[in-house]
Amino acid sequence: MPVGAVPFVNDSLQEKYSRQMLFAGIGPEGQQRLLASRAAIVGCGAIGAAAANLLVRAGVGYIRIIDRDFVEPSNLQRQTLFDESDALNVLPKAVAAERKLRSINSGVAVEGIVADLSARNAEALLGGVDLLLDGTDNFETRFLMNDVAVKSRRPWIYAAGVASYGLTMTIRAGVTACLACLLETGSAAQGLEETCDTIGVLGPIVNLIASLEAAEALKLLSGHPEALHGRLLSCDVWSGRMQSIGVARHPGCRACARRDFTYLGGEAQPRITMCGRDSVQIHERTRALDLGVLGHRLKPLVDDVRQNDFLLRFRIAPYEITVFADGRAILTGTTDPAVARSLYARYIGA
Repeated sequence: MPVGAVPFVNDSLQEKYSRQMLFAGIGPEGQQRLLASRAAIVGCGAIGAAAANLLVRAGVGYIRIIDRDFVEPSNLQRQTLFDESDALNVLPKAVAAERKLRSINSGVAVEGIVADLSARNAEALLGGVDLLLDGTDNFETRFLMNDVAVKSRRPWIYAAGVASYGLTMTIRAGVTACLACLLETGSAAQGLEETCDTIGVLGPIVNLIASLEAAEALKLLSGHPEALHGRLLSCDVWSGRMQSIGVARHPGCRACARRDFTYLGGEAQPRITMCGRDSVQIHERTRALDLGVLGHRLKPLVDDVRQNDFLLRFRIAPYEITVFADGRAILTGTTDPAVARSLYARYIGA
């Protein structure tokens, strides 16, 4: 738990969390631990948004949300923290989530960070918290989270969902199998290789997986690790099939046995799949852009320039480009990195 005194559950908090504290697994002591706990959620899409909602309502004292993306109309079918005004204003998901969550529970500290988790920033962005939760859409980021968690010996919870199927597993370094044990040692079939861009996704599966993930988080953060099931759970809400699979630690595992943190060391080349869009992301985090100046320069050259405090978006048919202040850009309408880099260099600069 973080250093410092555990907050006292006063009369006001007794009322707010009364039904949760009546549950024997939490109780007043567990609630106090939740109020003193800190968690980071990487990715605020469907699973990340639902998990954040549950943990903020449960009284987890501090939630950090890290997400690189922005709200679009296609998100609203399943991403429960966002509404049509967020999509209309092209708000970054981390910003929209922070605003919504603070209105849900003002007693919880919520920090939204608009960033792309990478080997260069992962330890800083994931530092100072007790638990990491997966809300991402790609395995490169998950392996990076796994490296950070195993290296720092902190727990994290893997979660994924696509179509009507999802799965989740709680990972504790030195106690359970890690993600590299599961997916890098002959068990890769347990992962999800399809995306919602290719086969779609149902809202019920992401909310179910987020609920299972949040339940495991509450066990850990309230001080009840003995209640963890220690298994890989998978379920399909369309067929009704549920599985609980034991996963053993692999004695030769790259991460938790040999402590070879390939992804954290930047040795693994990232390949980002943007859920729901035909797009490429360009990473230029070493530069800073003045979006106002850029927007003024682009208006005579491109179509439909839109800007807010966080990003600038414009169209060059058949492409759409969204640029962030840190130099990152998401180019929609192509999966060819060469095309994306050419457009970036032409309109934003090499």
